[in-house]
Amino acid sequence: MRLGDEGSGNFIDRTGRGGGFGGGGGNLLGCLLPMVASRFGIVGVGVLLLGYCALTQLGGGGGLLPGSGSSPSATAPTGQSTLTAENRQLLSGVLLSTERVWGELFQRAGQTYQPPQMVAYSNTDQSGCGVAQAAMGPFYCPTDSRIYIDPQFFDELTRRFQAPGDFAQAYVIAHEVGHHIQNLEGTLDRAQAAQASSSAAAGNAVQVGVELQADCYAGVWAKRSGQLEAGDIAEGMRAAEAIGDDMLTKGRVSPDNFTHGTSAQRREALNRGLSSGDPAQCNYAR
Repeated sequence: MRLGDEGSGNFIDRTGRGGGFGGGGGNLLGCLLPMVASRFGIVGVGVLLLGYCALTQLGGGGGLLPGSGSSPSATAPTGQSTLTAENRQLLSGVLLSTERVWGELFQRAGQTYQPPQMVAYSNTDQSGCGVAQAAMGPFYCPTDSRIYIDPQFFDELTRRFQAPGDFAQAYVIAHEVGHHIQNLEGTLDRAQAAQASSSAAAGNAVQVGVELQADCYAGVWAKRSGQLEAGDIAEGMRAAEAIGDDMLTKGRVSPDNFTHGTSAQRREALNRGLSSGDPAQCNYAR
């Protein structure tokens, strides 16, 4: 990917502080507060229903409308940053790029884009949805409109998921930004309401739609960013395939319990956004 020297003013570096607190009070793994956890984590089988979780599962989606959650102030890290210059450039640069793309799209629709903040942390941190832990992988918390990521996850993406490359990493970030778009659009609230009146299997299908739409939104950003280089799309497709429910569970989980989509579904969703560049085509979530 072509990334410039500029970075987002919404990027917060908390790495090197050994855990910290910057959000409202939360519960272990965010179990009692809404969270959108992507299938980029390393915990195993992820979200079952929006709005609750168990200790071996990641929290579901849902969330508050923009501005209705607490917005903690960014405090300076107490330790020295552990970010490499390369990681900082990618995290902050991709976030800035998403702000520009979605800002333009919202402006065309006569709306003002309210970008999320991204918090890079080491090992543990406190989010508006509860304790953030590295093992949870990257996630978006709609309560404070923040994306949380331990940058060491990118090493896991390369080693465990066999999905190296800067665009594979950018896809992770853009997917989480996609959840923020869903929060602004009210999609997460509608999904949570739909799950509340659905069977477990139907609720999982709703969650799959939410995740595939975020994948598609990531493709829309990539198409419109003008930053792709040769080989980037292949990197993204490898990452999408590696994190499909069928690939990760290796037949141990019934398709009715899939929550993020199969490898084929995730590749198709990312490719739909990449091909069209049109968020209206990302109609997976109802």
